[in-house]
Amino acid sequence: MKKILVVVLTLMFASAAFAFDEDDSIVRWRNIVGVITAINVDNPVGNIHAGTFPWSVRSGRASVDLANGAASFEVEGLTIVGTAFSGTPGPITAVTGTLVCNAGTNSQVPLDTASVPLNVRGDAHFSGHIHNIPATCNNPLFLVRIASPAGAAGFWIATGTERLIGDEGK
Repeated sequence: MKKILVVVLTLMFASAAFAFDEDDSIVRWRNIVGVITAINVDNPVGNIHAGTFPWSVRSGRASVDLANGAASFEVEGLTIVGTAFSGTPGPITAVTGTLVCNAGTNSQVPLDTASVPLNVRGDAHFSGHIHNIPATCNNPLFLVRIASPAGAAGFWIATGTERLIGDEGK
């Protein structure tokens, strides 16, 4: 009976340790904020260029599981600040979420979600997967980038803030 109890306890502790390790792979950003820039001034993240206008976000959040690629993000009120488009998303009709691994290094890797529509109020929601996340993803950042129109595609217009990894902040 003691052997069975030892085996059961060992399996329970191993399961708990595995669950903790899995949680360490989850990165969350509690908020998303718009790019802070002046009109036509670039504020790049590595080689990813910023949009040409400042942007504002009413609320947002993002989450990525680095182990399996499960990802989600939402932004509400993603709108341009200034110009004739002020208070609207302007001509931007779709965005993508971008996980940036190893940000600011020579091995920086940007990985995109599928694009999702950005409605006239500046709201967008994504739930799905990011593929091919490298085994080493240090200093992960999250960006919201323009997907459409094509002429502006790839510019980042918002970023995740208040990053938490694993059990931080619980």
